[in-house]
Amino acid sequence: MTGVATPGRASIPGRTLRGDRWWVPQAITGAVLGLFAIYATIRAFVNADYYSEPYLTPLYSPCLSTRCVPNSSDFGTPIGHWFPLSPAIIILIFPLGFRLTCYYYRKAYYRAFFWSPPACAVPDARGSYKGESRFPLILQNVHRLFFYLILPFPILLLWDALRAFDFPDGFGMGVGTLVLLANAVLLGAYVLSCHSCRHVCGGRIDCLSEKPTRYGLWKFVTRLNERHMLIAWISMVGVAATDLYVRLVATGAIRDLRFF
Repeated sequence: MTGVATPGRASIPGRTLRGDRWWVPQAITGAVLGLFAIYATIRAFVNADYYSEPYLTPLYSPCLSTRCVPNSSDFGTPIGHWFPLSPAIIILIFPLGFRLTCYYYRKAYYRAFFWSPPACAVPDARGSYKGESRFPLILQNVHRLFFYLILPFPILLLWDALRAFDFPDGFGMGVGTLVLLANAVLLGAYVLSCHSCRHVCGGRIDCLSEKPTRYGLWKFVTRLNERHMLIAWISMVGVAATDLYVRLVATGAIRDLRFF
């Protein structure tokens, strides 16, 4: 038996003695994560309005299907007509798997959705706690694998941002160019600030001073890792904002402002 009523502990009439609104951060977290999940899912299945030359939304990058809008793919189309769904479904598996198993996001949705635990000094909603030692939560251990699988994506998004300088009438730059470039940088920072990246840079070394290159990388990643939570939120909102911008341009709802 665990919790505030455990024999030997002080008898507390309520679930917690906390008098503050400890549930507010969890409610906000749950709302933002839930809205992002709904938005990304809808956009992935819509299979439209994801490309307005030269802008490609990150939710469909790289577009690898023969069903892709013409000129939206620079890497061939290995996914043929045999795949009846939106090409974004296959692409989203990797960034979604990386975010779902991320150490920070685990804390966020464990608290917001599972109440496990909902907050510091507030008992777990469940009667017992088994951690991530059993199915399905033991699958969280694949985070390191998703880290390696996600590494090409910031590079691909940076390539998309560079392509966004190549307009049909020649070299130029618009608001969409800057939006795609900012999104690529944010997602790159999110990947580099990952705990797994920090371990890759400095793990399994008895004396970091003997490996100056890896030590330098470890210090750089550590500085990013200290802001991992902030980067995780900004990069997630950035993906949605980038997709929304490309969608609005593609549908003609707004015009992309060209600087030159």
